[in-house]
Amino acid sequence: MSSIHQVFEKAKSENRAALIAYLPAGFPTIDGSIAIMQEMLNSGVDLVEIGVPYSDPLMDGPIIQQAVEVALHNKTGINEVMHIVKEVSKSGKPVLTMSYWSPIEKWGIDKFAKQMNQSGGVGVITPDLPPDESAAWITATDENEIDRVFVVAPSSSDERLKLVTNKVTGFVYAASLMGVTGTRSEVSSRAAELVNRVRKHTQLPIAVGLGVSNSDQAHEVAQFADGVIVGSAFVNVILDQPNLKDSIAAVAQLCKDFARGVHKG
Repeated sequence: MSSIHQVFEKAKSENRAALIAYLPAGFPTIDGSIAIMQEMLNSGVDLVEIGVPYSDPLMDGPIIQQAVEVALHNKTGINEVMHIVKEVSKSGKPVLTMSYWSPIEKWGIDKFAKQMNQSGGVGVITPDLPPDESAAWITATDENEIDRVFVVAPSSSDERLKLVTNKVTGFVYAASLMGVTGTRSEVSSRAAELVNRVRKHTQLPIAVGLGVSNSDQAHEVAQFADGVIVGSAFVNVILDQPNLKDSIAAVAQLCKDFARGVHKG
């Protein structure tokens, strides 16, 4: 059982969903992102997704885009991402990266997977890589013991869901709605329906992301999903702070709020 699966099993035994946090590498600074993610894992987050900054994002809403622009300004490339993965992995909790396919392909598929393994990372989320075009990626991740996470959406057909879930080894990332990332006033009603559809094709954990912005929404998602993914809400609170110290304190409080929210009871 991989460390990712162990986290989901532990959460299940505690009658809650796993709390997954996303933050772009290099935001607000390289060292600052390390400190914030370390605080996340000390304040109730079970897994962390480290975003690989990319200049042409497809799924990122304006909040995440703003953070990515800061990260790119800070010259956060793949080497810096791997440094961050290595430092955050020292927590002992699972650390994944989330990357569009172009940066991985340009860097080198085998090289990226190997560096993830050497840095202590355990999984990679590739939101725009079609699973039926991922043979090279499957080989590289299998050889380097890196879990694969693919994304499904409400528009995915049952045939597509079967194809995607057969290629996943970590958890299934269920996008709660069509469109880009960002906080929402309410969770899409299609999220629960999507999770139920995915469960017909896999016994792997299913985590829901896109739009979870507060503890009440996290609690709502925890009733039907194995994991709750939060990204824009963390970026928002960091953008609102005047310095790193205040950002860390605000993120810690938000993590604790979300950690209370993901309980199913």
